[in-house]
Amino acid sequence: MGTQALQGFLFLLFLPLLQPRGASAGSLHSPGLSECFQVNGADYRGHQNRTGPRGAGRPCLFWDQTQQHSYSSASDPQGRWGLGAHNFCRNPDGDVQPWCYVAETEEGIYWRYCDIPSCHMPGYLGCFVDSGAPPALSGPSGTSTKLTVQVCLRFCRMKGYQLAGVEAGYACFCGSESDLARGRLAPATDCDQICFGHPGQLCGGDGRLGVYEVSVGSCQGNWTAPQGVIYSPDFPDEYGPDRNCSWALGPPGAALELTFRLFELADPRDRLELRDAASGSLLRAFDGARPPPSGPLRLGTAALLLTFRSDARGHAQGFALTYRGLQDAAEDPEAPEGSAQTPAAPLDGANVSCSPRPRAPPAAIGARVFSTVTAVSVLLLLLLGLLRPLRRRSCLLAPGKGPPALGPSRGPRRSWAVWYRQPRGVALPCSPGDPQAEGSAAGYRPLSASSQSSLRSLISAL
Repeated sequence: MGTQALQGFLFLLFLPLLQPRGASAGSLHSPGLSECFQVNGADYRGHQNRTGPRGAGRPCLFWDQTQQHSYSSASDPQGRWGLGAHNFCRNPDGDVQPWCYVAETEEGIYWRYCDIPSCHMPGYLGCFVDSGAPPALSGPSGTSTKLTVQVCLRFCRMKGYQLAGVEAGYACFCGSESDLARGRLAPATDCDQICFGHPGQLCGGDGRLGVYEVSVGSCQGNWTAPQGVIYSPDFPDEYGPDRNCSWALGPPGAALELTFRLFELADPRDRLELRDAASGSLLRAFDGARPPPSGPLRLGTAALLLTFRSDARGHAQGFALTYRGLQDAAEDPEAPEGSAQTPAAPLDGANVSCSPRPRAPPAAIGARVFSTVTAVSVLLLLLLGLLRPLRRRSCLLAPGKGPPALGPSRGPRRSWAVWYRQPRGVALPCSPGDPQAEGSAAGYRPLSASSQSSLRSLISAL
């Protein structure tokens, strides 16, 4: 079986497992596809390791090999910024978007921004072309030397429009969904201008509009979509003092599931409460000293009222939470309780009646078993086919001198250089530049830089 035919067969075999279900993009009510809930992607923890999407752009350097720069895994021992023994894009310094270090060019460039399509907060609809005749958003507009994303959102909310667009760092435009229907998308990297009022936010570009739904950061709302996301007031800016906001949740279903993607309140006097909308009883309460759980929080109520209050000194990033309605209230919902901070303890010896989960029909189970067995068989055949050429090639790994790499910046370190030849290979415990290595390595040649980088990535992933 040829290599291309085998790859095509494997693709068709696993295609049903790869297809997304019920996914839609670009809306505040479809947060499932987003990997970021902050406007600058500071919370990105994905696995893109090149500066461009889908394998494009330049490869990123590993964060544990960048001790010569300001940010490395050694400077983030607690993992707060998401740095470590990997080369994934991150935003440790609160820049306008995730970035990574790259191999230094002749022009002295040693880092790049990462274009990550999945790292756009829900409510951001994309970068659009604005030719000016007619404007991309047809509503009122204005300019400000203190423009931020939320300043523009608030302006358009007050005007009664659905959409807000920021452009060139200082311009704000308002519009409706009909404007968006005739709009033309531009590459995400075209919206690259920093907001005049906030160095950590992007406000469109030259002839490019960054478009948002005005519900982002609103202080009140009535949410009835099956799923969605709610931001703290003034988001993505910090919330201000003396804020008193409320949101009503009533998605279809018998229960609710909340997941906090971001939670940063200034102090215990800034408080978020979750109440049953029908009875008004307090279900949960969180503040700057008592954060919510990291995983999903299930509540046995179909309608929820969220209230947020900040004191006279309140200033912090705030929160972002996703919600979805559950059709079955018995899906392990959290029981209402009088004390909002202490979960109810299970009762020892309590009689609990359980209903068995519906089982898949035998035909479906048989199809899954057949598919799994077939996939394993094909993979085994592929591995057996690769064994023969692999037996004729081996690698020479010799530690060579170079810049600090792999580990905290204490004492001398060595990186790995890779050599190979056919049909045999040996491993030498000395540097490639040493006379002993030079004599033994005669007839070998080093792998290309790209191959060495790929092998380092593979070794680091093991």
